[in-house]
Amino acid sequence: MTDNSPQSRHSGLDRRTFLAGAAAVGTAAGLGTLGVGEASAAKRFPLPTRSDALHVLVTGDAGTGEKPQYAVTDAALAIHNVTPFDVALGLGDNIYESGPAGPDDRQFQTKFEKPNAGLDFPWLMALGNHDNTAIFPGDGGWLLRGDAEVGYHRRSRRWYMPARYYSVSLGVADFFVLDMNPLAAYIPPFLSPEWEPGGHYMTRQAAWLDKELRASTAPWKFVCTHHPYANNGPHGPAGDFDGLPAPLNGIEMKRFIEKHVAGRANFLFSGHDHSQQVLENVSGLKGTRQIVSGAAAKTVSKSSSKRYRAKYENYRDRGFMTLNITSTEVALNAYEVAPNRTGSHRAFTTTYRR
Repeated sequence: MTDNSPQSRHSGLDRRTFLAGAAAVGTAAGLGTLGVGEASAAKRFPLPTRSDALHVLVTGDAGTGEKPQYAVTDAALAIHNVTPFDVALGLGDNIYESGPAGPDDRQFQTKFEKPNAGLDFPWLMALGNHDNTAIFPGDGGWLLRGDAEVGYHRRSRRWYMPARYYSVSLGVADFFVLDMNPLAAYIPPFLSPEWEPGGHYMTRQAAWLDKELRASTAPWKFVCTHHPYANNGPHGPAGDFDGLPAPLNGIEMKRFIEKHVAGRANFLFSGHDHSQQVLENVSGLKGTRQIVSGAAAKTVSKSSSKRYRAKYENYRDRGFMTLNITSTEVALNAYEVAPNRTGSHRAFTTTYRR
């Protein structure tokens, strides 16, 4: 293990119109210097010690504290009680709608700890745009707000986020949790040498990721982000987020993934779009497989854009995914949690082999 450093609806205000004009705000939210987590977590978190197999829970966009989130976690708990999970991936938007006010914010209890009661294993958490809200819920414009979630790492036995980006080596798999928010924020940090594209933060993160991926000898490499590179849902893919103009469309994130992730990792797991998607043969990813799992509390009303070939898609039901990882294969399962029934239904399964 190595350490580095319901959409809000305002009366009379169209979200896309607001976001399209947000670039003019610049750094009004007061972006500043990165607060880096420390590498003391290995002594505090019971990370899996078995190196030949892993059972992983995958959720995203979960942090509402409302009944649908509980329904999803109850369904995951039923699986855990039969076949225990070793670790979970939390793919961002951990605290809706506007992120925590600090590491002692009670929302960590109401939107993470209580809904996940019984799922007592490390959760590898990524930062989402709602976790970094400045003005409009989900604008991603106050990047320092995300440091409160890094701070909560010291207060929880489950919430694992020692830094804004970090890696965890678990034998058969290495996980690289990235922070793409500076490149995908709807209020871009144009005027901050620390946060802007090509600035200090993203330069450090890119150099760190290049080094970590080169050094990894694990059979499987998983890169985890909140924002997806490829996406058939309404948020769209990097380079065309929400139909907005550049740079609000995530074009800088698209370039980052193509340069530093594509062809170097086996999988790219993301949330952001409130759906479940197993995509394949994505042009630009050079064989890296894009998986979207962002339906742990919310869904979308629109259907697939069919922009990318999908082995499985669901935009209707809430749900989660699981991974069974050995040195030779990764079995992925997608579970659907319908509002009118208890438990879950395994709707899709596929196996990737080396």
